[in-house]
Amino acid sequence: MIIVFALLALAVLVTANWYLWRRLFRDTTGGPGRARRVGAAVIGGGWALAIGALIAERAGAPFWLQRVLAWPGFLWLALSIYLLLAVVAGEVVRPLLARFLARRDRRREPAPTAVPHPEPVPAGAPTEERAKAEERAESEERRSAGGEGLRPPQGPRKGDQPSPASEAPRRAGPDPLEPTPTRRLFVSRIVAGAAAAAAVGTVGYGTYGVLRGPGVKRVTVPLAKLPRAAQGYRIAVVSDIHLSPVLGRGFAQKVVETINSTQPDLIAVVGDLVDGSVKDLGPAAAPLAHLRARHGSYFVTGNHEYFSGAEQWVEEVRRLGLRPLENDRTELPWFDLAGVNDIAGESEGQGPDFARALGDRDTARACVLLAHQPVQIHDAVDHGVDLQLSGHTHGGQLWPGNLVAEAANPTVAGLERYGDTQLYVSRGAGAWGPPTRVGAPSDITVIELASKQA
Repeated sequence: MIIVFALLALAVLVTANWYLWRRLFRDTTGGPGRARRVGAAVIGGGWALAIGALIAERAGAPFWLQRVLAWPGFLWLALSIYLLLAVVAGEVVRPLLARFLARRDRRREPAPTAVPHPEPVPAGAPTEERAKAEERAESEERRSAGGEGLRPPQGPRKGDQPSPASEAPRRAGPDPLEPTPTRRLFVSRIVAGAAAAAAVGTVGYGTYGVLRGPGVKRVTVPLAKLPRAAQGYRIAVVSDIHLSPVLGRGFAQKVVETINSTQPDLIAVVGDLVDGSVKDLGPAAAPLAHLRARHGSYFVTGNHEYFSGAEQWVEEVRRLGLRPLENDRTELPWFDLAGVNDIAGESEGQGPDFARALGDRDTARACVLLAHQPVQIHDAVDHGVDLQLSGHTHGGQLWPGNLVAEAANPTVAGLERYGDTQLYVSRGAGAWGPPTRVGAPSDITVIELASKQA
């Protein structure tokens, strides 16, 4: 089954890239040549870099090699998605543009010049009258031919036999609305150029949005069990920072500065902090030591920590001053704060344990749970959690990826209620793979707790 799926995916990938090459390079050139070869090299080379970047990251290749491959490879992934979408959209525009150009060309064609016909001379008219009529007819014909000195070609005279060719019916010419080869080439170039510009602009703007750092989103969440004294308590929620060969120390510094600017009472880092080992990305994560909150900073693992050495990262964040909650909880002045490991930890015997994190607690107190994946909400409901804070989805990251995220997660972004439990899902601060977001801007969310007793 895995082999069949892999072959099917490969066939789809090859077909999609052949279609891209055809529309962007073959249809926009008059024949085989350098442009078509360059197009094939660009598309093939882009995918070689993208696959190389993915393999280098997972295989733990030298960090310098990861960085060399990551930028062009991951950006090509995003660019190829939007090139394909733009070219497919161009299929709707293509026939409309061809018809418009054909109609415009027809309107510009000069109208045929009417040739005047001499007035008939009645039979039996005097010879002098007949001569004057013929002279007038010849004069009019010369003027219509462009001047007195130009004599139009003589037509058949009376008594001449018409040629068979003149009596043959005229054959219908080509449909003027059908695209000619020249017009077809022009339309292909216009559509391909517009598609390329749209794709480059989309990816460029989406990349700029990630690199400038996440924005701040504020959400008020009322909790029935929260005492009045906790009214307005602020939790800064940050997920999916994804420090990597692309997003490094400078990006981490922006995230830290943004969080600290909100002056939170507590900071919750809900997984997917990194895409790489402590050896390679430890220096990039160093700014996390400067996080500041009245009641401290807490951390739970995401699935990418288990691809990057979860145990080493748990120790590293502890060294940086964050408290890992590995299936554990702590009692804060007005509510319990709990955290569970990510589902990916099950492969290493370190999966989520809700009974250990939430068992034997005082159920009269409000409880906030940190859990990386939204799908863990069902266990949270069973254990009487009041609010679960999650990430993982990136809000879809690259539209229309939100449709895939919606199929795999109960909530993609924002606040929703499941029974007596509320779930808040952050879109995340960073990005995985392409450092690009389209339709899902990055955020750090400040959850402001409200007491229903107030």
